[in-house]
Amino acid sequence: MKIKDARILITGGSSGIGKAAAKLLSAEGAKVAITGRDKVKLDKGAAETTSIAIHADVAKEGDIETTYKIIEEKLGGLDCLVNNAGIGEFPSLEEVTVEAFMKVYSVNVFGAAMMAKKAAEIFKKQMSGNIINIASTAALKGFARGTIYSSSKFALRSMTECWQAELRPFNIRVMQVNPSEVTTAFANAERKERDEVANKLTSDEIAHAIKSLLEMDDRGMVPEVTVWATNPFKSN
Repeated sequence: MKIKDARILITGGSSGIGKAAAKLLSAEGAKVAITGRDKVKLDKGAAETTSIAIHADVAKEGDIETTYKIIEEKLGGLDCLVNNAGIGEFPSLEEVTVEAFMKVYSVNVFGAAMMAKKAAEIFKKQMSGNIINIASTAALKGFARGTIYSSSKFALRSMTECWQAELRPFNIRVMQVNPSEVTTAFANAERKERDEVANKLTSDEIAHAIKSLLEMDDRGMVPEVTVWATNPFKSN
């Protein structure tokens, strides 16, 4: 896909991976819109990335409808959806609750699916399009206290494979990125970006992976890519 002038929607784009991707893709000439739940943070992120701010929560169907109406009004269509919005809960098995499951799944699974549903409707009509799901290495292997979060990412990975099977005949590429640990505000109660650490990834590496996937000629696609820190044991 030619990134210049491409119309791209990134959920959870006010910070972290979403913000880094918006900044990189905008710099390459794409027309980018980002969504977020915190309006102040969203507007700041949009200004810093030359993006269109859409105040919306992917867990709310009404907000999803509004998002796509704004996309049509502001961009005149869509070429790529980046399902980046995600949250986490990490209780032990004895502490899990249905409420915690629903909170995480409403964003990581249901929200991603409903966003993709609307995108697929657009992409099928134009016989082209891209969906990039930002999952995690937690989608590949479970871990202690990962019952809710890891299972939500396993579900996203399964949906990615299902959508690939359904949408390839329409020239729609569905791709997944699995970051290992990234220094973002994810799971930070204060929602503040964490300081960079030498042995962990930054959002920029994941943004680079997203850009690389999109830049491949439309005749080819990378179904899934996992990004690891080169040396997780490095201390300085």
